[in-house]
Amino acid sequence: MQKSSPNPDESLPPPYTLPMIDLKALRENPQRFIEGCAKKNAAVDIDALLKLDEQRRSLQTQQEALRAAQNKLSKETGPKIGQLMGKLKGADEADKPAIEAQLAEIKSAPAKMKDEINALESQINAIEPELNALLLSVPQPPDDDVPVGTTADDNVELAKWAPDDWDWSKTFEQNKGFKPRTHLELCEMHNLVDYPRGVKIAGSRSYILIGDGMRLHQAILRYAFDTMVNQNGFTPMSVPVLVREEAMVGTGFFPGGRDQAYHINETARGGGYDMFLTGTGEVGLMGIHQDEILDESRLPLKYVTVSTCFRREAGAAGKDTAGLYRIHQFDKVEQVIIDVADESTSRQHHKDMMGFVESLLKALKLPHRLLQCCTGDLGVKNADMIDIECWMPGRGDADESGTPLGEFGETHSASRLYDYQCRRLNMRYRQGGEGGKGSTTFCHSLNNTVAASPRILIPILEMYQNEDGSITVPEALVPYMNGQTKVG
Repeated sequence: MQKSSPNPDESLPPPYTLPMIDLKALRENPQRFIEGCAKKNAAVDIDALLKLDEQRRSLQTQQEALRAAQNKLSKETGPKIGQLMGKLKGADEADKPAIEAQLAEIKSAPAKMKDEINALESQINAIEPELNALLLSVPQPPDDDVPVGTTADDNVELAKWAPDDWDWSKTFEQNKGFKPRTHLELCEMHNLVDYPRGVKIAGSRSYILIGDGMRLHQAILRYAFDTMVNQNGFTPMSVPVLVREEAMVGTGFFPGGRDQAYHINETARGGGYDMFLTGTGEVGLMGIHQDEILDESRLPLKYVTVSTCFRREAGAAGKDTAGLYRIHQFDKVEQVIIDVADESTSRQHHKDMMGFVESLLKALKLPHRLLQCCTGDLGVKNADMIDIECWMPGRGDADESGTPLGEFGETHSASRLYDYQCRRLNMRYRQGGEGGKGSTTFCHSLNNTVAASPRILIPILEMYQNEDGSITVPEALVPYMNGQTKVG
């Protein structure tokens, strides 16, 4: 669900040999990328990028010409020196200075040419940091059918679902016959979460799940994980959550999202490289095949993981500070698909991934909606993104009696990225089946949350509460609660 925004002024990691974006496509149609930046509110100077790219290509062309001349010269130098040395032996004293001058010029030519090549290399090296900074910050242009907008306020509702016993036109009290308690009240009533001790240990936005709170947390994660593996055919994977910087750059979370990641400064204490805590299992899953060429016959790859995730939540001061909605550490079941470079195939995978999640939410009988993200809310890496939001009765404005009126809260984000990540990760496939000898092409990738907890506990606790404050365990989770049907 993590979204990142470009900032070309941020300091970059050491030089990477990543393809980054399709430079050929940018050169052929710069207007598409200029408009893409505008639609995503990304301040990237495409004109400056193209000028730097042209300068680098011109210098590289000169370098190649000099190297070709250098190779030719190395083949011709020996025979020429031999001829001149022969002439020198039988030359008159008057002719020797001219021959010696020719010899000196021929002998010095390779060194002079090498100096010229090195000078061009220095010029290229001087250009590349600024060029790479711009290249890493260029967002993927949004698809043409994504609505243009500036912020999440411009997102468009696509569909809404609720079980038969829920009427969207009525309040929670009108639907259920009693006023709702918030998840904070329910957690306190049943001793499900200890916030003070969590803050004592780890600071703000921290918590400790207790008893049935922890059991529900594990139940939803296991249910989501098993559903993806047993029903939807995904391969279960474990992935590192402490990763090298290349993994964050390669998946598109850096450079723009550096302020949201926890940084382990290993180099300052003698380590070989710094490390970062990931905000989603997507980073580890996508990093598995970095710098690999896959056989087309192996695709699609469908991976699912459950991992602990870490978010600094920088810039969210004073927003959702109470409760389980916006926290620094949580667990998430994440799905990733890697497949061939075909837009229609990617679009179908996108629908399928959302379908997996909708089926899960319907099995849990949680009212929810699909929200088409506008261009300004897509983030750097997505060509398209659909958010899924669950109805949370304890959120939103309150009525005259102080009872919350409810509000949707984001619980899932399904992203379609085409080759954006795979290009940066240098992840390709070879056409022609097992052991094929066809050309290589960058893969396409997609990702989507399956369940992020404890945030998903908010709609579960609030929608399944009873008038006496007890909480009915959703039927789908009962087997994962050892048959327990009620909390409290």
